Amino acid sequence: MTEPAYTKIPVKIYGQEYTVASTEPKDRVARIAAHVDEVMRDLTTKGAVGSVGALAMLAAINISEELFNERDAQQSAGREREQLDRDIAHYQQLWEEAKRTHLQYKEDAKAVSEQKDALQERLNQKTIEVDGLIRKTEEQAAVIARLEGELASAVDQLRNATTQSVDTGARINELQDKLKEIEGNYFELQMENIQMKGDLERYRGGQ
Repeated sequence: MTEPAYTKIPVKIYGQEYTVASTEPKDRVARIAAHVDEVMRDLTTKGAVGSVGALAMLAAINISEELFNERDAQQSAGREREQLDRDIAHYQQLWEEAKRTHLQYKEDAKAVSEQKDALQERLNQKTIEVDGLIRKTEEQAAVIARLEGELASAVDQLRNATTQSVDTGARINELQDKLKEIEGNYFELQMENIQMKGDLERYRGGQ
């Protein structure tokens, strides 16, 4: 590794000429010398007395105090920066958790909405089925009423036929067959009607 080249730079501090060997740029060395000169002159304006060496020592102490104060300020700023970084990381973590919570809430809300839609669809289908059962039950009730009327009429006709001559035997047999047919249809419709009423009650109970 190449050693840095030193340059001899003339400076003037408190009226005296000095030559400083430094690797720093000339203008930087000049600013440093000017600062030392300024501190020494400031000390004299504040009442400091003594030789140039004594003033230089006091200036060194003051400049060292400035350096330490600057270091302390930098350390304090570093601690504040570290705390700020920790705060930023903490709030970023809170933000990420809030985003995850929000996303989970959206997913849960979507699932609930889909479940609600599915239940509504099932309810609509059940309503259609119940309405169909009600209509079918009403139709069956009308058919049963009609068959009851036909059955009563057939019974009356059979009674009237039995009081007439023997020649009406064929008519009686016909009426008896018709009566049996009506009774069979009536019984089947009654059983079907009972089953539909049971289904209807179960549908209503399921809602």
